Amino acid sequence: MHGNVLELAMDISRVTGEKIASLEQIMLKTRMLAINARLEAARAGEAGLSFSVVAREMGTVADEVNAMSAELSEAVHTNTALIEQAGRNMMLQLRGNRLADLARNAVEIMDRNLYERSCDVRWWATDSAVVDAVSAPAPDAARHASARLATILRSYTVYLDLWIADASGQIVCNGRPDRYPGLAGRDVSGESWFIDGLKTATGDDFAVCDIETNRALGGAKVAAYSTAIRMDGAERGRPVGVLGIFFDWQPQATTIVTGVSLSEDERARSRVMLLDSRMRVIASSDGRTGDTYALQADAPWGHYVKDERLVAYGLTPGYETYAGLGWYGCIDTPV
Repeated sequence: MHGNVLELAMDISRVTGEKIASLEQIMLKTRMLAINARLEAARAGEAGLSFSVVAREMGTVADEVNAMSAELSEAVHTNTALIEQAGRNMMLQLRGNRLADLARNAVEIMDRNLYERSCDVRWWATDSAVVDAVSAPAPDAARHASARLATILRSYTVYLDLWIADASGQIVCNGRPDRYPGLAGRDVSGESWFIDGLKTATGDDFAVCDIETNRALGGAKVAAYSTAIRMDGAERGRPVGVLGIFFDWQPQATTIVTGVSLSEDERARSRVMLLDSRMRVIASSDGRTGDTYALQADAPWGHYVKDERLVAYGLTPGYETYAGLGWYGCIDTPV
C-alpha cells in the first residue's frame, strides 16, 4: 500500500512536469508570435497600431502564464517530495515494526525451548535413581543412575550430558561416560552451575547460567541448568547433591537465528542475532559470536536507524514460569 502511494506521487510529479513543459513550449511559441506580430504592426505604421496593442497583451499573458507555470512546478515538486518522504518514512516504520516482531519472536522461541529445560532439570532431580546416587552412594547406585541418565539422553537429543554431583561438589556419575570419560570424581564445587544449584530453596526452583564454553564437554558452548537433589526427592528435602544438565547451545541457537522469516534478499544482507544481558552476541546468522553489539535499546521492543543501518530488536518476554535472562533478539540490516 505504501509502495503504491510512492508510485502514485512519482507519477503525479512526472505527468505534471510533462504538462508544464508542454505549456511552457506553447507559451514560448505564443511569445514568439507576439514579437513577430509587433514587428509586422510596426511596419504597417498607423494601420497596425491596434494590432500592436493586441500583440503586447499576448506577450503579457504569455509572461503571466509562464510565471504561474513556474510557481505550479515548484509547488508540485515540493509537495511531491514531501509525499515521497512521508511514504518512505511509513515504509521504514512498517519494515522496522515487522523486523522488531521477528527479533522478539526469535528470542521468545529460544526462551520457550529453555523453559522446557528448566522443567526437565526439576523433574529429573526427583528420579529415584538420581536421588539414590547421592543419598545412598555406592558403585551400583552410581552405575544405575548413569544408565538412567543415558536413557534420558537417548530421548532428549538437545543435551550434551547430564551430571550428578554430591553435596561436596564431586561428580558421582554422568550420562555419557563413553563420550565424556573420566568425569566421575571431578571437583566442580567452584563452578557456578553447582554453586547456584545447591542454593535452590525448594524442588520448584532451578538455576541457569549464561552461555559458556565447557572444556569438559569438548569445548562446546552450553546453557547449564541445575537444581538441588533432595533427600527422598521431597520438595523441601535436605539437599544431598546437584543435578546439572547441559543444553547443546550452538545447533539449537543456529537453527533459530537462521530460521527467521526473511526474504532471500533480506537474509543475504542482514545479521540476525541473540544477545545476552551484557549485549554479547551468543548466536548469529553469520556465525560470528562472542563480540559485543552496541544495541541502543530504550524500550523492550522497537527499531532505530544508525549509520544507514536499520536495527530492530525485542527483549525476551519470558515464558510461563521462566522469566528469561534479559536476552534480546536483534536484526541488523541496511536501510
